[in-house]
Amino acid sequence: MVLYGHPALRTKSRLIAKLTPELVQFLEDLKASMLTQDGLGLAANQVAEPVAAFAINPRAADIDRAPYCVVNPQVAATEGLIEAEEGCLSLPGLFDFLPRPEFVRVTGIDEDGQPITVEGTRLLARAMLHEIDHLSGILFIDHLSESRRRMFDTRLKELQTQEAKSSAG
Repeated sequence: MVLYGHPALRTKSRLIAKLTPELVQFLEDLKASMLTQDGLGLAANQVAEPVAAFAINPRAADIDRAPYCVVNPQVAATEGLIEAEEGCLSLPGLFDFLPRPEFVRVTGIDEDGQPITVEGTRLLARAMLHEIDHLSGILFIDHLSESRRRMFDTRLKELQTQEAKSSAG
């Protein structure tokens, strides 16, 4: 998994035209990586693969549903607004409060290449919107005011240094 400073995190993901066997395996690996990190969600570009897909783990939001992936996700509907704490596996140790819709409906393609519609509320909605942001090269800190973001400058520089070292090595 890549950290803040890696160019993949700022890359707009490309749509997936066809689910190949290699891509299906990548989606399985993406879910496994998310679960290994105890994540609620993981976007493909967080593992340096700029394709439009994310994995989500509803169980991390206390919802009894197996982890799944959404390919070429699109936000179909949102409702409400709730402010809550948010973090990111690619920005470890950084958390802040920001508003997100309380409900989201997302359409896309599932791991079998079939159309899928998924819905989430509260934490699950936040996670899906967070991952969709990733696919556009947007990080949760981009939603913060400049003054709030400046509070993270030291930690962001540390993460950039750590990422540069791991990419070089």
